[in-house]
Amino acid sequence: MPVIAPVPAARPARIPDQRDGAEDGLVAGTTVDHLTETYRAHYRSLLGLAALLLDDTASCEDVVQEAFIRVHSARKRVREPEKTLAYLRQTVVNLSRSALRRRILGLKLLSKPMPDMASAEEGAYDQLERDSLIKAMKGLQRRQREVLVLRYFADMTEAQVAETLGISLGSVKAYGSRGIAALRLAMEASA
Repeated sequence: MPVIAPVPAARPARIPDQRDGAEDGLVAGTTVDHLTETYRAHYRSLLGLAALLLDDTASCEDVVQEAFIRVHSARKRVREPEKTLAYLRQTVVNLSRSALRRRILGLKLLSKPMPDMASAEEGAYDQLERDSLIKAMKGLQRRQREVLVLRYFADMTEAQVAETLGISLGSVKAYGSRGIAALRLAMEASA
């Protein structure tokens, strides 16, 4: 247990400044305990979010853990503890984008393209349907894909999606509507 030294009595007490909202000019931020509790409570949903934006389980776990580390190191900037989950989600989305950019660069540098065919064990009807959905999702614009993943997988409201992606509510509605229409056309074409 740490030893806390008493404050000398001769030193006058500082009156908190109205502008900074915290004593001694420090910004409170979210606590480590609150961040850890939020991370543990929402780990699976954050992992699922990363899984829909990426497709490799190991990468998804890395992204979610890296999101925790980054939000932990910047926790003083999370001034409202109830926004901790939003910061984690936004960080997962941003790190997923970065991972995809690295993959695209890696694929461009490969001499031979990777085969798209599923193995014999994965040839069941459900897998084929899932593959066509993933292919259709990859064919969407990046923003459309992000809006659909956040809206329908992460079960976020349109306002939460707008806040997470940093776009307007109208843009969320437009991207969502166009994305669903494009998915419908792509799925009908593959059927």
